[in-house]
Amino acid sequence: MMGPMGLASDLDYSHASANPAHRFVRWAAGTRPGGWVFGHTLRHLDDVVVRLTRGRHSAPSLLAGLAVLDLTTTGRTSGLRRTSHLIATPYDGTLALLGTNFGQASTPAWALNLEADPRAEVTYRGVTREVTARAATPSETDEVFALASGFYPGYLSYRQRVGGSRRIRVFVLEAAER
Repeated sequence: MMGPMGLASDLDYSHASANPAHRFVRWAAGTRPGGWVFGHTLRHLDDVVVRLTRGRHSAPSLLAGLAVLDLTTTGRTSGLRRTSHLIATPYDGTLALLGTNFGQASTPAWALNLEADPRAEVTYRGVTREVTARAATPSETDEVFALASGFYPGYLSYRQRVGGSRRIRVFVLEAAER
């Protein structure tokens, strides 16, 4: 059952304060070369870290002090369940997701999957919740980007870099009715 404070508190989801090494990684990942490197390697590195630590850590948690959750969507073409490791933004008692794809030209598949079917599951530290994603309003999008840039400045770089070439999808997660 969902706690009275919402999804973020129900999952105890938050980002740690950054030490100097974390701040450097957060800065580097926000640059064009860093975005390219992380965009093409992080998923694979994360799989190794999760396996080696038996799910206790992820690559972004070790390298940048950022909390990572698993979002499971339904593939819009395949119909198969697809899981992505994502950094969420605590927002208004719930969580928001930004489809920045590290500032790359393409929209991430998970975002397109949510547009096709907004029902999903989020898992954080072994706790899974069913959610429904909805597109953020323009004002919510601005609020989410402002909050997200407070813990990860790369989001502003990504938004500036791709803002003219594609729309960055932002989703607000709502607890699914049980």
